[in-house]
Amino acid sequence: MKRGFAIYFACLMLLTCFLGWYLTRPKVLTVGLFAGSNWNVPEGDSYALMEEVIKRFEAEHPGVKVKYVSGIRREDYSEWLAERLLKGEEPDIFVVPGADFDLYASIGALALLDRSMNKDTEFDPSVYYPMALEYGRWNGISYALPVGAVPTLMFVNKTLLAKEGIPIPGNDWTWQDFLRICKAVTKDTDGDGRLDQFGVYDYTWRKAALTNDVKIFSADGRNANFMSKNMEEVLYFMDELHAVSQGQEVTAKDFDMGRVAFRPFTFAEYRTYKPYPWRIKKYSSFEWDCIKLPAGPSGHNSSIMQTMIMAISARTSEPRLSWELLKTICYDPAIQELMLTKSQGLPVRRDVVESPQAQQLFTAATPGSEEMNLKIVSQVMDDSMTEPKFPRYKEAMNLADHKLLHIVQENMSLSSALSQVQKEINAYLQQ
Repeated sequence: MKRGFAIYFACLMLLTCFLGWYLTRPKVLTVGLFAGSNWNVPEGDSYALMEEVIKRFEAEHPGVKVKYVSGIRREDYSEWLAERLLKGEEPDIFVVPGADFDLYASIGALALLDRSMNKDTEFDPSVYYPMALEYGRWNGISYALPVGAVPTLMFVNKTLLAKEGIPIPGNDWTWQDFLRICKAVTKDTDGDGRLDQFGVYDYTWRKAALTNDVKIFSADGRNANFMSKNMEEVLYFMDELHAVSQGQEVTAKDFDMGRVAFRPFTFAEYRTYKPYPWRIKKYSSFEWDCIKLPAGPSGHNSSIMQTMIMAISARTSEPRLSWELLKTICYDPAIQELMLTKSQGLPVRRDVVESPQAQQLFTAATPGSEEMNLKIVSQVMDDSMTEPKFPRYKEAMNLADHKLLHIVQENMSLSSALSQVQKEINAYLQQ
């Protein structure tokens, strides 16, 4: 009996020691993210924002350590994350590439967030821009939260328009305003018989479709519709716009040298190339600014919004702490405000973007942007759309690019040509 009691007592002591160690051991949360900008622009320190998050979170959660994976290039990140998930070694929290989101949500790799969101009295989803929050949902369920976003605006060469005596369009301008200005500025300025000044560079049918309320794909990404009246309006307009340059190709060099009036720009590009030194390297020979995209006859001055999202692994061993960390990264107003100084993106909380403090921080961080009102940018984000996330979206759109460009260039009959495009895209999507 004494021996049995001794063994029992030893086991009890070992169990007590183990529990003591387990309960007091430092908890470690890992975060997966990539090096560089999410918006394809130069960025000085891509981990600066995460360092601030860690400093704040660890101060509020003694005994918890946060580590992030560093050195993974953006172009390698999707493959890296897929490998980690296959091995069951994914981080507790990680950036989810938009192209992979639906797949990871559908196979159960991402933790459901609705319960945490609903139980947390300190969390109010209504502060987010609706489309930014929607980007992290699949089949009506939240699996990710937005971190930052950038809308697309129209770059305006103020110097060129002033030379031609044309005022900068207002934010309520239309396709017809756009076309009229492009016609007015497109000309041969040196008399050599070739056009050397142009209306627009890099404006595609995708931008036109966005601003004319064209809905191409079904929610599941299995069907495409290119036969709508709105889509026909897009192609007619692109045909008119294409004719302005008389078949002459407008190049990036033309734009960089100040010979083009308009070009679509993301807000991250605006923030990068507005201040010194990037402005000197890119666009030092003319003054410029950004306005909303022109509205089509069946649409309005909409924008496409790129959104960066983060999710929690369904296999995390620390679901409560992971939610708190995700909330710090994506929801904390102080961290959201740092998006204005530590990155080239924008906060996804409307109240942060529209605050007087945000305007001051933005203007200080982006010299030369005094005329850019963040409340106007907020309106753009409120009226923005996000790209579909189904797996074959990019390939389907690239195929459509090729087909529609051929239609515009060859002046083909629209109804029959669009019918053929629709058949080919649907055949691809349903393979």
